[in-house]
Amino acid sequence: MATRMFRSAFRSTANPLLRSSVPSQLFASPTLSLARRYLSQEARSKIQEAVSTTPVVLFMKGTPEAPGCGFSRAAAQILGLQGVPPEKLKTYNVLEDSELRSGIKEFSDWPTIPQLYVNGEFVGGCDIMLSMHQSGELEELLDKKGVLPPVAEETQQPTSAST
Repeated sequence: MATRMFRSAFRSTANPLLRSSVPSQLFASPTLSLARRYLSQEARSKIQEAVSTTPVVLFMKGTPEAPGCGFSRAAAQILGLQGVPPEKLKTYNVLEDSELRSGIKEFSDWPTIPQLYVNGEFVGGCDIMLSMHQSGELEELLDKKGVLPPVAEETQQPTSAST
């Protein structure tokens, strides 16, 4: 009985979708077409502008000073340990904007937050950041992209032996 009710409810909601004149190209890649269907062009443009205007962008829950979850805390700490200058880092609190929270997942096709972008390119979430930090790859990437300030050469003072 419950199965029959579910089927009729499904048919009543699905039939208008099936009868609509949706171009068949949309179904060539169902995942892509369905994901993009919910993110408005305006939201997509705002996210693209955000990741393109600052060298390092972190979408996170909360702020670096008051993270909303342990993963966001770890991501912010990793960027601090890497020495990313504050003027080259922009963070966005997805807890303040539900459209951004769902939109960034669709934009990157990555299901979790936090998300890191360097020079407009998606790097990954907390797990990838941590792995790259531990292996030295994140420092290499940030250095290669010109995010990190040049390392000042330390002048070595000769040590004198006291007698």
